[in-house]
Amino acid sequence: MRLRSFHPTDLDELHSIDAACFPAGVAYSREELKGFVYYRGSRTWVAEEAGEIAGFLVAQQAQDKTLHVITIDVKSGWRRRGVGNTLMDAAEAWGRAQRLGFAWLETAETNAAAQAFYRRRGFVKVRRMEDYYARGAAAWMMAKRLL
Repeated sequence: MRLRSFHPTDLDELHSIDAACFPAGVAYSREELKGFVYYRGSRTWVAEEAGEIAGFLVAQQAQDKTLHVITIDVKSGWRRRGVGNTLMDAAEAWGRAQRLGFAWLETAETNAAAQAFYRRRGFVKVRRMEDYYARGAAAWMMAKRLL
């Protein structure tokens, strides 16, 4: 598997992957995803194997000098094969290179698998956010020290 930077021709496929990974109200619209990918201070890594995109991660350098992981999406057939860890390793290494003190993200309160994945990577629950997603679903903000 190799990581590469986002190419503009990837957008439609990344949007399709996001829509398959998350339910309506959590998944981003194409325009929202495009805005995150092209946001100044943003990086997008694409994991691919034999020309197939296995997953991707979008992260931003936030104004408070932290790394905000916007989304990490791994196709169902590629889960539990190291894709998520490879993407997170790249994002966290970039955050350290940028001298960002913390990484943080939001995850659905009901997404126990994601919360366990982040805990294994050293993230802790910081704050519960009511009505974060559509239809009033709550989320957890989770964070990790990078430096």
